[in-house]
Amino acid sequence: MRLNITYVCHYFVPEPAAPAARVHEFARAWVQAGHSVDVLTTFPNHPLGRIPARYRARAWTTESLDGIRVLRCWLYAVPNRGVGRRGLDHLSFMLTSLLFGLPRIKRTDVVIASSPTLFSALSAWLIARLERVPFVLEVRDLWPEAIVDLRLMRPDSPSVKLLRRLAAFLYARAARVVVVTEAFADRLVQQGVPRTKLSVIPNGADTRFFAPDASATTQAAARASLGLDGKFVVAYVGSHGLSHGLDVVLDAAAVQPEVTYLLVGDGADRDRLLAERNRRRLTNVVMRPSVPRNDVRDVYAAADACLVPLRDVPIFETFVPSKLFEVLAAGRPVIGAVRGEAGEILARSGGALVVEPQRGDQLAAAVDSLRRDPRLATELARRGRAFAEQHYDRDQLAVRYLDLLHEVVARC
Repeated sequence: MRLNITYVCHYFVPEPAAPAARVHEFARAWVQAGHSVDVLTTFPNHPLGRIPARYRARAWTTESLDGIRVLRCWLYAVPNRGVGRRGLDHLSFMLTSLLFGLPRIKRTDVVIASSPTLFSALSAWLIARLERVPFVLEVRDLWPEAIVDLRLMRPDSPSVKLLRRLAAFLYARAARVVVVTEAFADRLVQQGVPRTKLSVIPNGADTRFFAPDASATTQAAARASLGLDGKFVVAYVGSHGLSHGLDVVLDAAAVQPEVTYLLVGDGADRDRLLAERNRRRLTNVVMRPSVPRNDVRDVYAAADACLVPLRDVPIFETFVPSKLFEVLAAGRPVIGAVRGEAGEILARSGGALVVEPQRGDQLAAAVDSLRRDPRLATELARRGRAFAEQHYDRDQLAVRYLDLLHEVVARC
């Protein structure tokens, strides 16, 4: 049966965020399988809060990308830092998705909301109710638990209480709740969500896009473009947020002047990290702003190893950063400074060295192991690539997701 799918998400390409890639790659695979997909989203602006000139002074646009109808709406765009103004950012899209998005949606069979944010998920539920079709809630981060654990908001604050009620409301009304980790499913069961309502569709990687190219020519060209000729390079690519614990890089770099640590991305913690790097005079820490997704492959190619870190906070034992799958697929050795499910996946992959979060000494020791033993690095890269292809190819996950959507539509 051909499905007409509406996917509501706050983040979408060309934004460099992992949620944008997830929605794009799933939607593209469904279109290629013969289905129709509308993506209802914002004007691109993340993480800097800058809307490109061609979208300014417009309320909405309709575009086509890889066969996907992309329905963009205005929002109050702000940088990815702070809580108050970010709340207005999220609320504005909730309103404009209904005002400017809903009238443009063609006949739909199911509405998926990708959360965060809970506010855009609420608008997706309203759209599904008005269209009289099932609502599927996709949970990529646990809100408000993550916000509380990062101490961005007090657990007893009125805002947190409101978010808890909103999350419970959405869980109760979803025909299915899709989570990205097994640990998320366990947490939601503890909160009263029936296990039969939960499905795990993890993040993954486009294994064709992130195919490894180990040629010396490719690596040399990538390093030259970044000014890293002759260096042993450990790269981190992604958001410089409060959840990533990137101080571990500065701590390792302080005792490893012979290693170059490359940080590529933007985020709420970048300015502080940059100032701290300069204060400590760590000339072997190179910080570059975000790059387009097509250029991420070149950064991976330039690296001798890639870092996947999270802060040592209990909630993050349930998280699995999506960049983990991209690095494995790209055929680069991984150093995971993580606990919980992410650490377990990396251990099973055979493609990583796993250290404790926020331990610069352990990170430095892992880097030294790879520097001293090139054969180990090569073997980690080979195993990790094979593991990503077998278990976390995005197109294979898209088929699983599509089967779930068929089941939901058939039952409702």
